[in-house]
Amino acid sequence: MRQIFDFKFLSGIEQIDSESWNAIAEQSDPFHQYAFIEALELSKSVEAKTGWHPQHLTIYHNDTLVGILPLYTKNHSYGEYVFDFAWANTYREYGLNYYPKLISAIPFTPVPGSRLMLKTGTDKSQMLPQLCKAIQTYISQNRLSSMHWLFVPEDLSAALNVHQHMMRRAVQFQWFNRDYQHYDDFCAALTSRRRKSIRNERRKVRDQGVKLERVSANNLTPEHIDFFYQCYQQTYLKRSGHQGYLNQDFFTRLYHSMRDNIMLVLATRDDQLIASALYLYDDKQLYGRYWGAMEDINNLHYECCYYQGIEFCIEQNIATFNPGTQGEHKILRGFEPIFCYSNHWLAEPAFHDGVRRFLKQEDAGIQSYKQNATELLPFKATEE
Repeated sequence: MRQIFDFKFLSGIEQIDSESWNAIAEQSDPFHQYAFIEALELSKSVEAKTGWHPQHLTIYHNDTLVGILPLYTKNHSYGEYVFDFAWANTYREYGLNYYPKLISAIPFTPVPGSRLMLKTGTDKSQMLPQLCKAIQTYISQNRLSSMHWLFVPEDLSAALNVHQHMMRRAVQFQWFNRDYQHYDDFCAALTSRRRKSIRNERRKVRDQGVKLERVSANNLTPEHIDFFYQCYQQTYLKRSGHQGYLNQDFFTRLYHSMRDNIMLVLATRDDQLIASALYLYDDKQLYGRYWGAMEDINNLHYECCYYQGIEFCIEQNIATFNPGTQGEHKILRGFEPIFCYSNHWLAEPAFHDGVRRFLKQEDAGIQSYKQNATELLPFKATEE
């Protein structure tokens, strides 16, 4: 018997209660929890003025909430990390508007995650074509150009591809805990050359008088968050000349609502805090998110953002560590290339077909890149 689903768009997370949201999102990562998205919206890091218009899609069956899809209309492509600027430029060259567009994503968070959150027992195979049709109708009614699903699971990407929401692959780097009992077990899995190189990197940090500390849960204080925020903004200003996407109110709210999911690395020298890196985590995965430093210290970024995270995963028996997007330098430090997925549907048929051809050509290069990165991994099994 065919099931019929109803779809409602919400202009903000406050239009649904946290209990109902989290009952659907209970198996998802920290970024899909009500508290994280609420912190983005109430801090106004995400709002119309920053180019993110919440349109969260709620899914009902027999008047019962069975699914949620975080959704936004966008009038730019910043803060997404799946790059479509060339598509927007081509639209403009032909006198068409690429913006606004519709995306499913967690703002400023290039971390693969569930996106489409469903209540256990929901028939996804029946719901998904109805969902795609509802989204396409919404795009037509609101004169949007396209729909983009960013950093979705492979199985959802494959299913969307069947319904003309085209799959696009990219590569990220992720660390896997291969049942290491101690950090030295991880080092022992590396080739002797890489093991020596990593030890030298870490030693050079200590030789510069730097001490590292990891704080989480009840050991975390508002003062820690305030210092981290100074580092975060300092690094953005130095690298790009503008402030970070996320404001201090966001991090303060995150501290109060999700402290049990936060791990902070603090670096000190001469008893003065000089750098910090903020992670989120659950019992399955560690997520490296933001970092900053008040001083330039050789190798400190690697220590704060990679090696401290690896040690934490081993101590807490966490299976995987996603350190963030991009960066071939992660390969030689034990982070393995993985595919990540996005899907795209463009309302203009000619451009939809053009993007389809582009993605086919692009994917050949992506596959080659992943293979080449795999061959550079520093583990003994790779070398033998």
